[in-house]
Amino acid sequence: MKLNSTFLFLFISFLLLSCSSNETAKAPSLEPVKHGSTMQVVPSDSTQKFTANMVSNKRDFICGMPVTAGIADTAHYKGKIYGFCASECKDEFLKSPDAYTAKK
Repeated sequence: MKLNSTFLFLFISFLLLSCSSNETAKAPSLEPVKHGSTMQVVPSDSTQKFTANMVSNKRDFICGMPVTAGIADTAHYKGKIYGFCASECKDEFLKSPDAYTAKK
């Protein structure tokens, strides 16, 4: 009986200590997702922020907004980085990237 009560005490102590931890769960880091010959980069706190001089395009292929206004998302395609004002524009680009890059 003494062994059971000792085990119960340790088990309850462990539960209380684990519940009272002040550490918050860290979100998993996001990795680039490859779609055929394209790769989209998901921005996060650990991902480098892109500026207009770091991307190959001067304007968003979809809406025409200049990338100097801000880059919300990027796509890597055939060794180049393209900037977009929104992830919706990037998603549209990824549907047919050759069509957009040929117009450039």
